[in-house]
Amino acid sequence: MPIEPTPVEMHPQRWGTPSEAPRPALPDSALGLVEIVFGLQDRPPVEGATPPPSRLDDVLLDGLRAVVGADHVLTDDATRTLRTRGKSTPDLLRARAGDLDDAPDAVVRPDGHEEVAAVLAWAVEHRVAVVPFGGGTSVTGGLAARRDGFAGLVSLDLVRMRRLLAVDAVSMTATLEPGLRGPEAEALLAEHGLTLGHYPQSFRHASIGGFAATRSSGQSSAGYGRFDAMVVGLTAATPTGTLRLGSAPASAAGPDLRQLLLGSEGAFGVITSVTVRVRRAPDVTSYEGWRWPSFGAGTDAMRTLAQAGLLPTVLRLSDESETAINLADPSSIGGADDPGCLMITGYEGTASFVDARRAAVGAVLADLGGTPLGTEPGERWAHGRFDGPHLRDALLDHGVLVETLETATFWSDRERLYADVKAALTSTLGEGSLVLCHVSHVYETGCSLYFTVAARQADDAIAQWQAAKAAASDAIVAAGATITHHHAIGTDHAPWLAQEIGDVGVRVLRAVKAELDPAGILNPGVLIP
Repeated sequence: MPIEPTPVEMHPQRWGTPSEAPRPALPDSALGLVEIVFGLQDRPPVEGATPPPSRLDDVLLDGLRAVVGADHVLTDDATRTLRTRGKSTPDLLRARAGDLDDAPDAVVRPDGHEEVAAVLAWAVEHRVAVVPFGGGTSVTGGLAARRDGFAGLVSLDLVRMRRLLAVDAVSMTATLEPGLRGPEAEALLAEHGLTLGHYPQSFRHASIGGFAATRSSGQSSAGYGRFDAMVVGLTAATPTGTLRLGSAPASAAGPDLRQLLLGSEGAFGVITSVTVRVRRAPDVTSYEGWRWPSFGAGTDAMRTLAQAGLLPTVLRLSDESETAINLADPSSIGGADDPGCLMITGYEGTASFVDARRAAVGAVLADLGGTPLGTEPGERWAHGRFDGPHLRDALLDHGVLVETLETATFWSDRERLYADVKAALTSTLGEGSLVLCHVSHVYETGCSLYFTVAARQADDAIAQWQAAKAAASDAIVAAGATITHHHAIGTDHAPWLAQEIGDVGVRVLRAVKAELDPAGILNPGVLIP
């Protein structure tokens, strides 16, 4: 059951497809605010840049063509440009400056597990690095592999592997190929009255394989869980053989080897199918807004809900700065001088379930001091929930550096982590910078913190962000928190991973790499310290 036609490619210098970008354009009122806070600079992208010539000649590529067909080994500049890096702000700044030095030498599009395995065998034989590619939405340098020591680098584009392979309506599982984009997977499941319920901000463009390989977490995680918790089985091709994992809903047959691939970012193998838990498609979806007098009061309420086992499907809280600037008209939730903090709650399911859960959650929130705002703030958030990266593009055009980072910690350490990371970012980026934060993933024991920063671009904006990110990462590690909750390691977080997992943990990762990929061809430089 393939999906046709091939998905529209993302813009090489922006988020989204060419028809979407730039979207939304900044209105005059917003431009006036940007000018007051940051000043206006004209930073148009460089047009017409081309990647360096491919280092792989036709004699070498003929082996690939024999495996996947000549039409699926692409070396033209346009296709290679579209497979250059991901969509972090540094990735986009390099692309906008015309820097395409990380472009792959070829884009290879296998169809099925056996072809993937054959491509890996070819790469081992010829010492060529392989970067698995799903939707291209990495924001931590996960698609910028190291090249030194290799004859070349190919992008292993999984765009032809976009099928719903099986549905088990009795066990409520479905098996999906890795190249399916989020909307495609939901459309296929909807034909069976089912949903995965995984909606990260990258949903429109990210792939099923990417969700698994990065331990993605969606905006409905309170109700549906993280993606890695949805995975009950998977198949992966590695340079040393095939892994088929997950023969039962639970097992005590040693360590769970699925966890070697979930979060492995293509460094251990290429995920060629995943079997996931699915749910019945909801009959009713409803979103509401709540106002809290402070970020601390709102997070305490989130903790109460999580520890009571009374979570809505969506639970999101913005701090005072994000509430005032990004998510709401302050006058609609408490006055322009005191907007407080905006919480979004969302509910999905049958009408009776939604009514009962909304009433139960609402009673708890009201008792804790929350002020109900009705459905308008929630519906407004839901309408624009995937538009944030487009706004980043528009601000980059006007010389405003915008980027995000995220972490997670236990409830008892949340306040310290929030303060320390915010201080690190503010002190590094300097006067006039903005640091916003929200919580959108909660657990009984803790929560994530997701920061967005905005500052006037320096002459070297990449170095400007790298300094801020390093300061924030140091603060995260010093606070005992995780270096990433759902963005993954990539190359950006690798310098801090050893501090989180320790020397023994690093040796374990290197041992797994040596066993599954002894030639080191898979995404070299990514994940492994």
